Amino acid sequence: MGKHTSEQKKHAQIVQLLQDGQYFFHKGLKAYKERNLKRASKLIQRAVHLEPNDSEMLSRLAVIYSEMGHYQQSNELFDFILVNLKEEMPECHYFKANNFAHLGLFQEAYKEAAAYSDADPDGEFSEEIENLMELLDFGEAGENESLYDQDDLLIRQDRAKTLLESGQLHEAVVMLEEITADYPELWSAYNNLALAYFYSGNVTKAKQTVFEVLEKNEGNLHALCNLLVFCYYEREDEKVGELSGKLANVYPILFEQRYKLGATLALVGRHDLGYKWLRSLYKSGFEGDETFYYWLAASAYGTGRTEFAETIWKKAEAEFPESDRPAPWAERREALPSSVEQRLAAYYISSTKGETEHLKAVLHSKRMIAPFENHFVKLLLYGDSVAADVTKDALFVYQTVKLLEQSEEEEMKTEIMSCWVFYVIQQIRAASSLKNERNWAAAIYYIWKEAHGVNLTKTDVSAAFKISRSTLRNYISKLTDILD
Repeated sequence: MGKHTSEQKKHAQIVQLLQDGQYFFHKGLKAYKERNLKRASKLIQRAVHLEPNDSEMLSRLAVIYSEMGHYQQSNELFDFILVNLKEEMPECHYFKANNFAHLGLFQEAYKEAAAYSDADPDGEFSEEIENLMELLDFGEAGENESLYDQDDLLIRQDRAKTLLESGQLHEAVVMLEEITADYPELWSAYNNLALAYFYSGNVTKAKQTVFEVLEKNEGNLHALCNLLVFCYYEREDEKVGELSGKLANVYPILFEQRYKLGATLALVGRHDLGYKWLRSLYKSGFEGDETFYYWLAASAYGTGRTEFAETIWKKAEAEFPESDRPAPWAERREALPSSVEQRLAAYYISSTKGETEHLKAVLHSKRMIAPFENHFVKLLLYGDSVAADVTKDALFVYQTVKLLEQSEEEEMKTEIMSCWVFYVIQQIRAASSLKNERNWAAAIYYIWKEAHGVNLTKTDVSAAFKISRSTLRNYISKLTDILD
């Protein structure tokens, strides 16, 4: 029995030693020949994780991504090969040209096609490149139009990113919605749109956008990370465990992907995995920003590496002296209600009780909270005087609630009504335009009263809210459709 066990152990060790990058690569190639692209991509990802600078593995994975429709991910890998490995692989330009053409980015496609033609005019893909360039060359007028469209996209993307980072969320949403409509496979725009919805406090639409990306671009790392953050924010613990477990098996190749994955996992409390990826970046000489050092220190501290965590935090304080953020282990992490509606209701009820210090503490807290919630709290504290400094979403919610308060002040102070009201408002925000607060407030009021057996006529309610009966009927119908 003991001899048999010893032989098994020896055999297992030999098999494990043989499972190097080449082992997984050849298994991936076998799956690729069988047209099992999903399995092939996973196996070759494992191979690349073991041999991250093997250009053959990287280029094969990029080609598979392209065949799966993951054009942006494919181009990121080709860029990595061209920039970091600096190998003479002109075929990267050929595949990038095709990827850009699929994305509708024809100017970029033409540039890559020309780059291939210059680098290898008699190469393997020279005939295909010639055909592609002819297809992309619409003459002087067409070329100018293409150039204009491409420049316009780059300007719009840059503008949307600036709006998002500066907190102009409504404007960012509008621009990103336009970009995704014009470029339906530009997944980076969808991911930024999901973040814009999330920062606006519209978690429902944020999740819908992420699900749309994952349905059409399964395995999109940024979308999966965003979804994990949204679920963590909503305290969906079971889903957080499921997603973080799924991401534990991901082997990102690009620095940007490692950063996104590591920071996300650290944020949701998976410090072991967060530390693994952020530490690998640090050892590679990655020049991170303040957020990078924060999550590296947090994950190090969370895994018991106290001395290293303190060293990293001192480095962060030296490089970013303007930041007043306390060390990760010094921050208080108070428990929050699980849903946005419950949190909004809690803030509102605190304001009705005059708990201004509590609301001010929310504003100064370092816990993860959407800007939308901060803006709503500001409005509760300072009223319309800060209207110019908050998002349209927050102002819509605040003004709708204040209108309801005028008609039902005492009942609005109860947890059950305020939670329901905020739930309804969130559904409106996910399904309709943010205007006509008075009309929406009247419809909410009527439906609440009707549900609780209070006989009020539409004439009474329309008079109370100073709108016409026909308008009230219209908005009751709209709200009923939304809630159904």
